[in-house]
Amino acid sequence: METYPGISPQPLLLLFVFMLLFHALHSSDVSTTKPSTSLYDCDQCHRTKERHVSTIRNRLNPDEKDIDIIATYTDASGHVRLSRLKMRDLSDSWIWENPTNGNTEYQKSSQELMESFQTDSSFEDNPKHTIDERYPEENKVQIPRSSSITPMKIKRQEMRQERRKARTAELTQENRETNNRIVSAAIKHTEGFDTTIKGKYSIWRREYENPNSDSTLKLMRDQIIMAKAYANIAMSKNKTDLYEALVKHSSNSQRAIGEASSDTELHLGALDRAKVMGHVLSIAKDQLYDCLLVARKLRVMLQSTEDTVNIQKKRSAFLIQLAAKTVPRPLHCLPLQLATDYYLQGYHKKGNLDKEKIEDPSLYHYAIFSDNVLATSVVVNSTVQNAKEPEKHVFHIVTDKLNFAAMRMWFLTNPPSKATVEVQNIADFKWLNSSYCSVLRQLESARIKEYYFKANHPSSLSVGSDNLKYRNPKYLSMLNHLRFYLPEVYPKLNRILFLDDDIVVQRDLTPLWSIDLKGMVNGAVETCKESFHRFDKYLNFSNPLISNNFSPEACGWAFGMNMFDLKEWKKRNITGIYHRWQDMNEDRTLWKLGTLPPGLITFYNLTYPLDRGWHVLGLGYDPALNLTEIDNGAVIHYNGNYKPWLNLAVSKYKSYWSRYVTLDNPYLRVCNLSEL
Repeated sequence: METYPGISPQPLLLLFVFMLLFHALHSSDVSTTKPSTSLYDCDQCHRTKERHVSTIRNRLNPDEKDIDIIATYTDASGHVRLSRLKMRDLSDSWIWENPTNGNTEYQKSSQELMESFQTDSSFEDNPKHTIDERYPEENKVQIPRSSSITPMKIKRQEMRQERRKARTAELTQENRETNNRIVSAAIKHTEGFDTTIKGKYSIWRREYENPNSDSTLKLMRDQIIMAKAYANIAMSKNKTDLYEALVKHSSNSQRAIGEASSDTELHLGALDRAKVMGHVLSIAKDQLYDCLLVARKLRVMLQSTEDTVNIQKKRSAFLIQLAAKTVPRPLHCLPLQLATDYYLQGYHKKGNLDKEKIEDPSLYHYAIFSDNVLATSVVVNSTVQNAKEPEKHVFHIVTDKLNFAAMRMWFLTNPPSKATVEVQNIADFKWLNSSYCSVLRQLESARIKEYYFKANHPSSLSVGSDNLKYRNPKYLSMLNHLRFYLPEVYPKLNRILFLDDDIVVQRDLTPLWSIDLKGMVNGAVETCKESFHRFDKYLNFSNPLISNNFSPEACGWAFGMNMFDLKEWKKRNITGIYHRWQDMNEDRTLWKLGTLPPGLITFYNLTYPLDRGWHVLGLGYDPALNLTEIDNGAVIHYNGNYKPWLNLAVSKYKSYWSRYVTLDNPYLRVCNLSEL
């Protein structure tokens, strides 16, 4: 070793060793710090953000103390290493948060920077239509403020977003396919709807339509429908406040409408309610509108409403049938009072008068089969009051055993002017028994009893609602079928005019006896108009017994006012034809119960069409009849459930019937029938 004069070599050696050790330690610190920096610092990140973060951190925390940090990292060989470094050695791109630090402003700035970094580093594959734009809440990636942003995490985020895109497209396609299936099912369902407007009620007639009227009422009803749809969507998305607002304003609008049928009937504040509702719907549309979702909700509402309407129709049909066959208290009172006086006052000992007139074929004879005293009196009174020669008119009334005393008492105490009235009890017709009459024999069968009297039977009222009207007890009464035995009831007559008890006579009917029926048995008014009331409406043409013997296009006609030629009846054995077809229909496969279908069959090609002016029908079901036609009709018929003596009656038709009720009759006053 070379030495210098005057200098000892030992100190120099020590100085050299110290410098080597210092250099080694310094190299160790540098090598220890760099992996830690590369672990947390991203050199590929935007350096502008680093400078921005550093500047804000220095500005917000100028007095920040240095902090010792122990960093854990994995080196290139995969071994876990520990290293100590200082806060000042970190890159400016780092964001430091101390959970115990009360500097909320610093934390807020750090969070904003992290969110800004997240937004700027989002995908740029499709800048116009990003996932965040279409799904701002569901697809936003929430990154904790204390987490680091590395290229690997960004890559994972991109992969997650791609998977979400693919899943969203898959769900959208499934949703579109489901929606198409629902639409197809709805279209197929609506194809079976019966859109025929039965009865042609006046509210559906085109002459009453005005597209510009009642705009406010229509608007409010539409708003209520949309509010219900949006309320369902709001509930499914947990938008409680919006849901409550929609329900509240929908209820307010409904109360404002009330039972109004036009704008003039709306409450004073209805328009203001409509404006408020419009504002709420606008907010709901901004927050909830999705075309497919709204369409699906409306379709569900439509189907639900259709089901509700069908249920209500069945209930309404049942209640109307129940009301139609229920005897009101005043009408129940009348026969009781009459029957009581019939026996107490000795009228049961009196015999029939004018026996010669009763069997005289040269007079004008009428047949009325009824158990309704008041209705029968209107038929007789209206006929006699409009007859030019009432003394030539003879009325043959047949009733049941229960009402025989009341019916006879009425006409004994209230005889029509000059006309002759005969009252008979159907129980006195001994020849009318189950061995001769097909209907009586069928009524004794267990099948018919189950059909009518077992509520839980599959064919009960709750299931067979389409045929409710055929379950009316009147179809079980032989009074209803007695019209097929007229020659047996009146063997000495040549012609007889059959009248139902729900008709009113407005003209002299004498000319009917001079009409030439041209060899036909039945003279009746045809009811077919266009495709309505033809044979296919009443008979089952899927059965070969019907399709092979009758034409489905044959025109129907009405019972209620029928001129029968009893000579031709006997010659053609009409009662035998009726019995044969009635026996074949014991299982009710050819037609439902009633008298019109077997009448159409029995008198097929044996009916002479009368002029329509003789018989005007529909006053018991159609509120839109032509009043001029009614006024000019010789006989008007309340066929249907809305009988004129019931509260169901159409009010504008009731006066045609009530004018022939003797309001000053003491029996009517006692039974509160004086206001009919």
